[in-house]
Amino acid sequence: MSIFERYLSLWVALCIGAGIILGKLAPGVFTMMASWQYANVNFAVAILIWAMVYPMMIGVDFASLRRVGDRPKGLIITLAVNWLIKPFTMAALGVLFFKHIFASLIPAPDADSYIAGLILLGAAPCTAMVFVWSQLTRGDPTYTLAQVSVNDAIMVFAYAPIVALLLGVTDIAVPWATLILSVCLYVVIPLIAGAITRALLLKNGGAERVNAFTARLKPYSVVGLLATIILLFGFQGQVILNQPLVIALIAIPLIVQSYAIFAVAFGAAWAWRVPFAVAAPCALIGTSNFFELAVAVAISLFGLNSGAALATVVGVLVEVPVMLSLVALANGLRDRFPETESA
Repeated sequence: MSIFERYLSLWVALCIGAGIILGKLAPGVFTMMASWQYANVNFAVAILIWAMVYPMMIGVDFASLRRVGDRPKGLIITLAVNWLIKPFTMAALGVLFFKHIFASLIPAPDADSYIAGLILLGAAPCTAMVFVWSQLTRGDPTYTLAQVSVNDAIMVFAYAPIVALLLGVTDIAVPWATLILSVCLYVVIPLIAGAITRALLLKNGGAERVNAFTARLKPYSVVGLLATIILLFGFQGQVILNQPLVIALIAIPLIVQSYAIFAVAFGAAWAWRVPFAVAAPCALIGTSNFFELAVAVAISLFGLNSGAALATVVGVLVEVPVMLSLVALANGLRDRFPETESA
């Protein structure tokens, strides 16, 4: 692992602090960058998210979809958790906490906005950081890639309808055009660009050329992640400083969701005797979020300074430490799982 991956939580913490400080010291700069948008899509955020997502999309091998049928258990668990459980439990937890438990602390309009942000996170399964979590658990890289490939293919078609359904259930207006545009910008276009790039690299050098190219791009992806964190916390820095209680309240349902979903997926893998090299990544994929997409869609739908955008930014704040704790938990339970998959 590179030094950036090994100390990822430290770099994220430093960038969060840097973003908040810069937002406080130079609010005019962030206001100017916030104005760089068209049809509610912020260009600065879009460029940074493409820098993060494009290298990962090159690594997506859709040919691997043909091999997942040989060991279907992990994939079945991943898909059931990601698309049949997680989005709906996140929406339910958002309503439970912000409409009931925290009702006296949060005004109703703000509560709706925070719930929307949680829904955007819950409906976006991880497609990038999961490779880091898989590596930390010594997961099967080919199977992890296959799981991500299937999730990406489903996300292209399912993300917008699920988000629209859940936002509608919670009585939040859904601008369909902006939602579909966001999915196209942050999933479809990078996926197509990555597939074309991969095909050209395979034709002119094979898998080694693909690996070498993605290795060269990897530092830019990490820089894009850290720069996005600085930018997002710069936009929301004043809100965070003025309302630390709100940040804590948003974090609570996110943390509850993360540990509960991990327990469901990891427990199902244990009960079904899925080998650890598949069980750990499949549980971590279900737990982690594609926060890059959620943040981008929240900004597109509700604006940079919205409660929904703030909730997705808190998701970034919670993601790394929670996922690292789950990686440690999974590794501690490694000997409870078989080494190979039973018939």
